[in-house]
Amino acid sequence: MEQAESMWVCAVPVATIWTSPESVRHPMDEAGTAAPQSMNDWISAMTQDDRFALCKESRVQSQLLYGEPVIVDSIEDGWAKVIAVWQRSVKDERGYPGWVPAAQLKESEPLDDPEGVVRTDVPKCQVWRTDGQPDALVIPFNSILPLLGMRDGWAAVATPHGERLLREQDITAATSIHHFQKQTAAEAAERAVEFLDLPYFWGGMSSYGYDCSGLTYNMFKSCGLYLSRDAGDQAAEGEAVPADTQAAWQRGDLLFFTGEESDRITHVGFYYGDGQMIHATSSKRGAVVLDELKNTAYAERLCAVRRYT
Repeated sequence: MEQAESMWVCAVPVATIWTSPESVRHPMDEAGTAAPQSMNDWISAMTQDDRFALCKESRVQSQLLYGEPVIVDSIEDGWAKVIAVWQRSVKDERGYPGWVPAAQLKESEPLDDPEGVVRTDVPKCQVWRTDGQPDALVIPFNSILPLLGMRDGWAAVATPHGERLLREQDITAATSIHHFQKQTAAEAAERAVEFLDLPYFWGGMSSYGYDCSGLTYNMFKSCGLYLSRDAGDQAAEGEAVPADTQAAWQRGDLLFFTGEESDRITHVGFYYGDGQMIHATSSKRGAVVLDELKNTAYAERLCAVRRYT
């Protein structure tokens, strides 16, 4: 085993964090573990039951977006044991742990005085070469990359593949990841509307498919607010709101639900107002949906409501 203990970045549009290298199903998951990788090819190779098995069989933990940093603790047989430092978790005080194919990562290099960072603000963002021609890369919503400079409607960014360009209209810029303009929780819920009918994907953290807490995490992230990665951890943050008084709830509050056979929190969604909830659910169509809460299977399992500012 090679001991690494250094900072790397995700070098594919979306890298899945697996429970272990043995969690991969061959050949079904090969498109998801390849480099270059294709979420479209991987998802199209699976039935809905295949996608749900990623959860039921505890195969997948989370995902990384293009350029997202990780600590690599070790590399063994082509797999990197990583910590996703932007994803808070009680599983490790440094961030979210798991395994990623080493070929989907690249060791990070220090930059000379970047001007800040940019966050992609469209569902899928085309990457362009410095000669103005489209690159083969299309990266997901909420990807964050170092900003090298703005010119003539373009943002020059540092990527794992060198300097590239993004259209200014497709990004939001800030001096650091902590200085994006803060928006309200209600605006986070409104961002979720843009992803209605997106397929549910267990462990999903990208605009190719979210799980329940991946949706809430990313909609808050797009508004400059950072929550923990998992629903149980998110329920310990923010301010408590009476769960038995729907009149006290506001758009953007998060609703938390226990499992069918346990008191453990297993689901989260945005309250949207008028008794409605936006959530990524594995039931019904297996997608991001807007439901009337009282008509869902979750209604009787509501256990907490939290507000984030």
